[in-house]
Amino acid sequence: MNATDKQLKRAFYAALMSLLNLTILPVIGFVVLLRLYKKATSNTFDQYHALLGIKLNVLAAIALILVSSLMLVVGGFNSPMSWIYMVSYFVTIHALFILIATWALVCASAGDKLRKP
Repeated sequence: MNATDKQLKRAFYAALMSLLNLTILPVIGFVVLLRLYKKATSNTFDQYHALLGIKLNVLAAIALILVSSLMLVVGGFNSPMSWIYMVSYFVTIHALFILIATWALVCASAGDKLRKP
């Protein structure tokens, strides 16, 4: 990868904001991620990681909305089945999104793009 130090730094911050958006700073991390994407020039290393983070977080938001909707359809907050769906989502799907974001952070800090194994 032939990226400048500035691109590597911004790619690392983009991957970090993606991870923070999924964990402890939900909206703030996404807003910073969008700003990093706007600062990046096209077809650069930092734009790749910013766009990857945006796609990952949008998919996580869609999954969360679907699970929340399913929770309301199944029986609201008083139904045991709805809590089973919610806990199962966080243990499996959301943890998978966090794992992918962590993998992207490691790749960004190493100067690599995500690859298929």
